[in-house]
Amino acid sequence: FSPRFIVYNMLCLRAIRPFSWRVFHFRPFSFEPFISQMNNCTDEEQIFGLIEKNKSLLSEKQVGCALSMLWQFQKQKTSSVKNVDCIRNHPQFLTLRNLATTKMGFMSDSTLVNVLYIIQQFDISVLSKFSSCLADQHLYYSPLMGKIADIVNRNLENIQDLRSLSVLMVSISSLISQRFQEKLVNKAELLFDTMDSSQVNTARRIVQFLRNIKYSYYPLLERCNKVFLSNMNHLDLDSISKILSLYHSLQFHSFEFILMTKKRLTEMIPLFDHPASCVKLFVALGPMAGPEEKKQITSILHKHLDNYKPVELLRITQALIFLHFQSKELFVKLRELLLSYLKASVIPSEISILVYALSMLPSAHLDEVRMSQIEAVLPQCDLHDLNIFATSVLRCIQYDHMYMDNIPGKQLKVLQKLDHYGHQRLQECKSLNLLWEEVKSLKGDWFADSLLEETVVTLQRLMDEINYINVAGIASFISRTNILSTSVLDKIASVVLQQIEKIHPFAILAIILPFSTLNYDPPQRDEFFGTCIQHLNSYLIICSSLNMKVQFRLMELNRAVCLECPEYQIPWFHDRFCQQHYNKDFGSMNGAQQQIYKMLAEVLGGINFVKASVLTPYYYTIDFECILDKRRNPLPYGSHNTTLEKLPKIHLESNTQIAGSRLPPGAEKIALEFLDSRAFCRNIPHLKGKSAMKKRHLEILGYHVIQIPPFEWNSMALSTKAARMDYLRERIFGEGKS
Repeated sequence: FSPRFIVYNMLCLRAIRPFSWRVFHFRPFSFEPFISQMNNCTDEEQIFGLIEKNKSLLSEKQVGCALSMLWQFQKQKTSSVKNVDCIRNHPQFLTLRNLATTKMGFMSDSTLVNVLYIIQQFDISVLSKFSSCLADQHLYYSPLMGKIADIVNRNLENIQDLRSLSVLMVSISSLISQRFQEKLVNKAELLFDTMDSSQVNTARRIVQFLRNIKYSYYPLLERCNKVFLSNMNHLDLDSISKILSLYHSLQFHSFEFILMTKKRLTEMIPLFDHPASCVKLFVALGPMAGPEEKKQITSILHKHLDNYKPVELLRITQALIFLHFQSKELFVKLRELLLSYLKASVIPSEISILVYALSMLPSAHLDEVRMSQIEAVLPQCDLHDLNIFATSVLRCIQYDHMYMDNIPGKQLKVLQKLDHYGHQRLQECKSLNLLWEEVKSLKGDWFADSLLEETVVTLQRLMDEINYINVAGIASFISRTNILSTSVLDKIASVVLQQIEKIHPFAILAIILPFSTLNYDPPQRDEFFGTCIQHLNSYLIICSSLNMKVQFRLMELNRAVCLECPEYQIPWFHDRFCQQHYNKDFGSMNGAQQQIYKMLAEVLGGINFVKASVLTPYYYTIDFECILDKRRNPLPYGSHNTTLEKLPKIHLESNTQIAGSRLPPGAEKIALEFLDSRAFCRNIPHLKGKSAMKKRHLEILGYHVIQIPPFEWNSMALSTKAARMDYLRERIFGEGKS
């Protein structure tokens, strides 16, 4: 039998009541003389001689004593004369190790820990196997696992076997401190080059450890990803599913891994007809599969639908909806199965899964009984489950409003309860890590409308817990909230400046994004941004193949440098790209744009005095443009031949001259921008970064920029056409106010 098999079975035996050991534990001879003989030994060979003579009679205490003596001899030697390898490979040491394994069931916890500590000095794999056996029995928080963690911590410097270490890392991950987590990550990174590139399981366990400690450490993730890519042909469905799930949890994206996974999974379709394998294949491959592959997998799913558990049914439902799959028969069967599970369920997380799956189906209706079931479990829910319930209830309300012409009062009552328990959970939260774990993936209307501002308040309360591990995630979250919290942003900047060496360069973009998006400079602005850019510099790599979004961002960077830093003499090399991107009509104006166009024409004196949808040098678009002479009188353009239903065709310019370079002396071009709510922070009327930068760049190009915010244009004070006309006159002809 393998050592793991023996360890596992002996560990299982340890669960038998102490009475069993008292009844069946016989010692064939007194152990004191044997221990006395060992105490008189002067070297390892004498110990091994005693073991060989008495191996059939040794008790667990004598085994422990022998191991302890061997280790004492080793500790007395200098490093140059230590013979750990000789001891490890000695036949009688193997006998002693097997005896220790066999007698684990008889050992007290303290004796067992001492034995494990000594054995791991010679062979770390035994300790890793034992920890794995504890984990198999879900004893992650047991005192024994704590002792194993302590052994690893004390001997980490001497461990050189990454395979065994990766097993230990996963097993003890629930118990260890943040400092110990960092030591393990550093050790794994140090040993990675010693690992055989075919050790997929070792790489997977490292990723699993990072997921367990909730740390997206890019250097290790990238190296593990390379191992997966180089062994793609040997990965089975289970391995691919686990890796995809781990990547999703860590928010780690590898385009190359997705491409190779699709090819590999497609090859597997004919090989799987088992229900569990089929759902894994469908969930993993579904979003990437072509029409023929989807048809093949779906036919197998339909056949096995009755065999799936709630979580699997949810994953199937999500994949079917994502793929726009149409089959009334399949959806009816799915609904019946989900309802049958829901009626019998009492676990909040399982109820939330089932309700969410039901709400995604074409007939998203839940009766009052099911609503009462939801209401009953709300006090036990975390923010993740509350958000799932809220999203589901809102879908049901929308369905009932559209198809049943009424909204049951029970649904509205449940929504009120959801708001109450959501706010209560945020107000009672005392840990940033707990808060982050619950809110990092939350999205949807309910969270944004009901809990977002309270979440930021809670984040402000707990911001002293922001550190180099969670700073990128917190910064990214702030960017998505659209809420300007200067105290949190100042704390982020402070953490970055203090701990920049511990932050991976790939995290820098997420960190600086809220400062750019929300148009905010921290007190130590120059030091903060300078440190970030310097840290990122050595990692800037431009790929040969870029998607349109990345190309557009590079164009914006090129434009910003050309306009704001002319002293660097960076050429404008995106003219051709922009001409291709903008070489089209902007289409028809909507009703609001037509109204504004008419009013501007009246205010300025005619349609020839205003241009709509203008493309500037460096390819900014302006809603409306007009020209005023030095006496602030409107100047006409040439004949537009423009109707109110169709915008004038864009005039493409490849030059980069400023706007006033061809105007009469003293004249200036006016750019009128009608902003929407997305241009401002959610909590205060503070202009966000993109609109502020556009205004700055247009002014550099020679425009006088008038930005009209929605809270002014749509206010009660401007509810009439006359009021709006007066407002436009004041903004255009007033004392240069903008």
